[in-house]
Amino acid sequence: MENSAHFMNILRASVDAMVRKDSTNRQIFTASAQKNTAVTAMIAVGIWGRFCQHWVRSAAMTVLIALLMVMPVQAQDVQLTPAQQQMLNSLPTAQRQEALAAIRQLQGNQSDADPNSINESLLPGSVDDAEGRGRETGLETAAKADSRSRLVINFSLPESLLPEDIEEIETDPLLQRLVGSHLFVLDDAGVLSMQGLEIIPLLGLGEADIQRRLEAEPDLALFDIEVRILAQEPIGIEALQPFGYNVFGPEEPGEETLDSSFDPPQTGPVPPDYVLGPGDNLRVQLFGNVNGIYEYEVSRDGILNLPEIGPVTVAGIPFSEFRTDLNNRVQEMLIGTQVSVTMGQLRTIRVFVLGDVNKPGSYVVGGLSTMSGALYRSGGISPVGSMRDLQLKRNGTTIARLDLYDLLISGDNSGDQRLQPGDVIFVPPIGDTISIAGAVKRPAIYETRGRTSVADAVALAGGLSNKAFEEGARLERAAADSDGGVIAVNLNVPELAAIEVRTGDTLLVPEILPGIENAVVLNGHVYRPGTYPWRPGLRLTDLLPSANELKPGVDMNYVLVRRERERGAPIEVVSADLGRALANPAGADNITLHARDQVHVFDVEFGRQRIIAPIVEELEMQATYELPAMHVEINGTVRAPGVYPLESGMRVSDLIRAGGSLSEEAYALEAELTRYSVSGGSIRVVDVTEIDLAALLRGEQESDLVLSSYDFLSIRRIPEWDARWSVYLEGEVRFPGEYRVKRGESLSEVLQRAGGLTDAAFAQGAVFLRESLKEREQEQLELLARRLESDLTSLSLQQADSGGSDTLATGKALLDQLRTTQAVGRLVIDSSHLAATGDDSDRMRLELRDGDRLLVPPRSQVVTVIGETQQNTSHLYVPNTSRNDYIDLSGGLTRRADKKRIYVVRANGAVVARRSSWFRKGDTVNIQPGDTIVVPLDADRIRPMTFWTNVATIVYQGAIAIAAVNSFN
Repeated sequence: MENSAHFMNILRASVDAMVRKDSTNRQIFTASAQKNTAVTAMIAVGIWGRFCQHWVRSAAMTVLIALLMVMPVQAQDVQLTPAQQQMLNSLPTAQRQEALAAIRQLQGNQSDADPNSINESLLPGSVDDAEGRGRETGLETAAKADSRSRLVINFSLPESLLPEDIEEIETDPLLQRLVGSHLFVLDDAGVLSMQGLEIIPLLGLGEADIQRRLEAEPDLALFDIEVRILAQEPIGIEALQPFGYNVFGPEEPGEETLDSSFDPPQTGPVPPDYVLGPGDNLRVQLFGNVNGIYEYEVSRDGILNLPEIGPVTVAGIPFSEFRTDLNNRVQEMLIGTQVSVTMGQLRTIRVFVLGDVNKPGSYVVGGLSTMSGALYRSGGISPVGSMRDLQLKRNGTTIARLDLYDLLISGDNSGDQRLQPGDVIFVPPIGDTISIAGAVKRPAIYETRGRTSVADAVALAGGLSNKAFEEGARLERAAADSDGGVIAVNLNVPELAAIEVRTGDTLLVPEILPGIENAVVLNGHVYRPGTYPWRPGLRLTDLLPSANELKPGVDMNYVLVRRERERGAPIEVVSADLGRALANPAGADNITLHARDQVHVFDVEFGRQRIIAPIVEELEMQATYELPAMHVEINGTVRAPGVYPLESGMRVSDLIRAGGSLSEEAYALEAELTRYSVSGGSIRVVDVTEIDLAALLRGEQESDLVLSSYDFLSIRRIPEWDARWSVYLEGEVRFPGEYRVKRGESLSEVLQRAGGLTDAAFAQGAVFLRESLKEREQEQLELLARRLESDLTSLSLQQADSGGSDTLATGKALLDQLRTTQAVGRLVIDSSHLAATGDDSDRMRLELRDGDRLLVPPRSQVVTVIGETQQNTSHLYVPNTSRNDYIDLSGGLTRRADKKRIYVVRANGAVVARRSSWFRKGDTVNIQPGDTIVVPLDADRIRPMTFWTNVATIVYQGAIAIAAVNSFN
């Protein structure tokens, strides 16, 4: 039983690592696994592999990981038995890699953690998603589904679907429609409705919970599901809020109302009608025959005890009346004495705020508090409370009513009564409401009282905004009877504005349509872009009177005008040469502008396609069978190639002007015009016409053809045009430096121009570099690295049982060296190429390319030995010393050396292999100064990688080339 329990723990851990994203089905599997029998567990695994194949790639993978976990293994290395290796090799490549990754992760976790902790993630109440972790750590939680929430749900098919499942999806139109991403909008109750499926309540669920809920649906069990709740801000009618409720309550739900905005002032004069009561302090000053200043507090009985005068009942008496009465008493009882009475500290009173408020109860407020202040203390009116019928009750009788709209809209606080001890402020339920949206100053939901007309509703909303379209207002009436529907309300007609609005109605006031009717718009590379008034006869130079209006770098030859003669009509495009228009305002280039024209002025640097492309798209959208898309294209050696609108009467010269004119390398003698036309309505015909560009530039009209839709003008480049070709001579050259060359010039010819080589030059070790070769070499290095990496991955599985640690280590070392090897682009040349005699035969001629480099080192006296030797080093050249002698000087060969494939790399980069036969043993290669002896790796010792010798050779030769180049830096 203990082994069974241990097996079950490991099995649960392996499944949890692969199907963590689905807690609902994981709990079903865990419930089956909690029975401590191996038979029950294997049945659960079988069920899991059949019905949940889109979470677990196969039941075999699950069982394999579980079996691996019960074996003693190391935390970082995967050791497989032959049976386990056979099971692993039976998996497809992608699943085999996933299994290995999961095994390594699980083994690492098991080696570091308490075995009992493996099952913690399977226990009820565990947190296994980002949303749950946010709740534990106190971080902000993810978005929750609410009413009208918008959800993007992606239904994808897992790779491990069984054939019968695929057939089920292909034969079910409903499932076929679900594949892919879809946008869903929940209803007011937060319920998701999908055609052909049962409704699914999702209110209050996060993205992870929604995913689990959908995957629990039997009809959706075959899909991998991803859910995203879109962040949204309500707009239009949905964004309307009840008017005024936020004034007397907190801005956010749950926020405390600590602000003292509605509290009465604690200092300053007391109003004459203030009613005295127990707890009030009064200051009495006597002057005359009797002098003194006294402060008295009204007792609980409402009596004020004054010396020389006696007790005076003041409770319930207005302050002004008490002051008059006290003055009369002093004059009668204290002859020759006058009195001054002021209020000191005011008393506090307890009142009740009840009804539909956020926090009903009793509150202690100041003696000068009013209904609005007490209402604010109670947290404001709840969403179902009335703003227009607040009732002040005193001794069971309603003594006043307060309409808060008077206070908020008109600033009238006359109804805001001062409170007395024991007063009750009662807020009844809200009355009739209407919604007002659109072009009004205060769009909101308003409470109405009595009969309210459309005009009254607009007044509640603060009136119309300056963009309101009064004639287009409409009243949406939600009624169960025939009165329901939409009513057109022209606010300029008194009879319509007097229509009565009912509770639940929505008044919509649209805005005037955007647009420019009697104006033109100036955009682009100008100092003062914007909208300008239009008048009949307005011309281009009236809008741009001088070149001072233009920014530096402007293209004055091409100004584009987008024209829409009537709203909704097809657009037209015209252009003008602004330079000619300014020079001759009476000429044809100074075009007349129309209302709604949009004038674009371009600059030379940043091009013009970002402005022209949308206009061309408009032309394409309005194209029909009778009227093809009105655009043409210019390409080649112009400053701004691209597609341009086709103007009425546009010619080749106009298209060249639109393209920014010819560039400096343009072939100005001829151009090619390709024209597309439809022949007989059945086939499209292509015609190619040669344009006499030289005659066109001279102004000959017959060469300046009129263009048609889809014409393509190609401006050629001057043959043999190359901006600059440079080569670089470095090292032992008599005049090193940068040299400009012409096409076909050879290396020896440039060396002759440079004075040839110096006396110390080592011509046999010259390094010639070319950029095109460098790019090609880099591609080959990357290809070899990918192949080597792939073979190492395969080898890691094949040699898991037989032990291949040395082989893998060697392969990884080669891979690291290959990835760090940089392409050089060296071309092997013979010393005869460097002869500056000017006599080049075809065999010796090396034609130069732009960017070529020649590096000529000084005379070399060393021989270098690298590769599989005991010590890679360089030795002083000694005549008649053999290759093997130099190897012996480097300590001899290592056990991994391939003694049969030792080769020599000459100073010029050429490779010389060993030449020997069965009757002629030994080394016959003549070692020369500057040579490098390379001892390669013996690839026969590691047969799985037969091409490793080539990789090692590339690494060695790359290192030699880099060393040669770096010696000049």
